[in-house]
Parts: sequence; structure tokens; C-alpha cells
Amino acid sequence: MGSLSNYLENALLDHVLNQNTYTPPTTIYIALSTADPQDDGSGVSEPSGGGYARQPITFGAASNRRVVQNTDVEFPQATADWGTITHWALFDASTGGNMLAYGELASAKTVYEGNTPSIASGEVYIEFTAGYISSYLANALLDFVFRNQTYTPPSTYVALTTATISDSDTGSTISEPPGNGYSRVLVNPNGGSSPAWGTVSNGAIENADNIDVGPASGGSWGTIVATALVDASSAGNVLFYDNGVTDQEVGDGDTYRFPAGDFNISMD
Repeated sequence: MGSLSNYLENALLDHVLNQNTYTPPTTIYIALSTADPQDDGSGVSEPSGGGYARQPITFGAASNRRVVQNTDVEFPQATADWGTITHWALFDASTGGNMLAYGELASAKTVYEGNTPSIASGEVYIEFTAGYISSYLANALLDFVFRNQTYTPPSTYVALTTATISDSDTGSTISEPPGNGYSRVLVNPNGGSSPAWGTVSNGAIENADNIDVGPASGGSWGTIVATALVDASSAGNVLFYDNGVTDQEVGDGDTYRFPAGDFNISMD
């Protein structure tokens, strides 16, 4: 399974939340490494010389939060030993460029002079694990980055719910308070009017300003047990969610507040 690099995590959070448009590469290249890459792009140790070169790789449509290599990848015949290959990494350029994702081979392979290494279709995949990011957004972002499909930066609204949220929930299926002055709150891109997002760093972002939902008027909202970020003021799609908030009864006249820095979204 592949993990996203900090570079790509930052780019995607900035795209989705701050509307700083990320342009995905038209061609993605897979690199071989004799060492374990790190989130910051360091640690990649590609063979030097010996006929080695990164190769293009393609992926099928995202499904179930995963995108999977859909064609064989064949590297040039080695004209010298390449060493023991333990990991792979995906880049947005045939040389240099930015690392997008990386992973470990199922088993290490030593490439000797005369070998022609290949990676069978289906061996390389990248996925989002369950929880926090919706299946809708997981699939959309995987298709966006690894298949160059369109994903337009959305507006983002904070929603409160009286029931826990699942990966498959939509903005129409979450259980929000049914009235009494409740409405979702728009959070603007960084630099916009308050409340707004902060800047992205190390694969994470938080609210730069207080986010106030409410006050309730004319009655209680019930007990809030989860929160979601959605892409519309009503209905729409769930983007991120959190079932780990402290349960809180919101009575008539109460305001539910996320102090600045308390609404955190991370892709770690």
C-alpha cells in the first residue's frame, strides 16, 4: 500500500480548503529505491546508471477508497547491478520533480546486470484508510491526482450531527439538528473573511478563527456527538468528519464554538 508524501498532502488540503488550485501531472512515473522513502521526500535511493530510468505508470478508476495500477511496468534491462530494491516511489517527473506517494515492495528484489525488472499490473496501489475522510472525497482525490480527473475546489461548511458519521454518509444522510436556528457555517479560504482556514503545514490545517455555530433559538439542538465538513450549505457531500468530539447538549440560546486552532484536519 502506498502512503502520500507531505508535498501531496499539503497540495490536496490547500486545493480542497484554501482553493489554491493543484494541477495534477499528466504522467506519473514510478521509481525504484534501495532505501525507505520518507514523508518529506527524503530517503529515496534510486539506482545510479546501469541503464536505470523511472517509468510511466497508470491507474484504473478509484473504487473503495483505493486506486490500483492497471498496466504492467517494465524497466530497461540493467547494464550493471542496481542493488537490492526494497521500495517504490511515484513522482510527477521522469527526473527530479516531486514525490507523490511511496510504498514497500512485498519482497525485496536484487537486480543484477542483465535483469529486466518489471512490476505486474495490480501490484502498486494507493488508498485512504477508513475514518475521517469520506469515501466520496477519497475516491475523488485519488482520481484527481493519479488519473488527472477534474476536482474543482469546493466551498466548505461545518456541520454538527446528533449521530455518528460513516465513510459512506452524504450531506443528506447525516443527522443534523432539524431547526431551532441551526445552520451550517461557511469557512472561507485562508485570507478570506472570518471564519477562515489557516495555512497548510506538514499535511495538516486548522481554523484560523473561531467557528461559531448558532446560537440555538426556540429550543434545543439535542446532543452533538460528531461534526462534519461538507461542500454545500445543505445536502452536498461529506468531505471530512470526526466522531471523536466530546458529546455536548446544545440548549436554547447556546452557541457551539470551535476556538481558533481546534478544528484540525490532517492527512497523516
